[in-house]
Amino acid sequence: MDAIYILWLRQIKRYLRSPARILGSLGQPILFLLALGYGFGAVYAKAGGGNYLQFIAPGVICMSILFTAVFSGIEMIWDRQFGFLKETFVAPVPRLHIVFGRVLGGATVATLQGVIVLLLTFLFGFRPEHLWLLPLALVVMLIIALLFSAFGTAIASVLEDMQGFQLIMNFMVMPTFFFSGALFPLAGLPPLLSLVAKLDPLTYGVDALRGLLISSNHFPLTTSIGILTGVMLFFLLLSSFLFSRIEL
Repeated sequence: MDAIYILWLRQIKRYLRSPARILGSLGQPILFLLALGYGFGAVYAKAGGGNYLQFIAPGVICMSILFTAVFSGIEMIWDRQFGFLKETFVAPVPRLHIVFGRVLGGATVATLQGVIVLLLTFLFGFRPEHLWLLPLALVVMLIIALLFSAFGTAIASVLEDMQGFQLIMNFMVMPTFFFSGALFPLAGLPPLLSLVAKLDPLTYGVDALRGLLISSNHFPLTTSIGILTGVMLFFLLLSSFLFSRIEL
């Protein structure tokens, strides 16, 4: 358990010691809130959708968690290249503890980033409908962060260098965000797009967070949280298996 705590704390310290990284990661959420939240707001309102900023704010929060969590998992590639991973492996610690510490640390960092973006949305005019549901919304944010931190760790376990990183971004992470319904309603989609959205685990995270914050969910809340938790556990097991097979 000490190894889990040490690796968890190392991830948090690395995050807190890099204010430039924290500020830099806010650029994309601010761009989406400004360009889309205000830019498409009038069009969305005329279409009868209401306040578009209210609609996309949960999606932008999930976007921030997604990218931060995946990046924290991919950081393991740098640790492998600079020898830190080898030092961890020679320690008398089960590899299961190592991967859990890394995933938990990455998820904590991603959740903190999501909280910062949530607070940032308040400055742009976003207002949750039920403040008493915010603690449950934080739980959903943590589940999303655990899921994609485990996903990032699983990917990093099979990549030996950063050459495949761009491929992962273009063909896995970006589609995961854009097909999740973060930027558009899930109701009335063409059948093919609706199927893709239902296969996307982030869809259920966005929908659950949107339901908790603005009472506008497409799926039942219990269904979204249940699927999200199930996929999170699957990726935890997958990342543990793939991590255990790493050979340095």
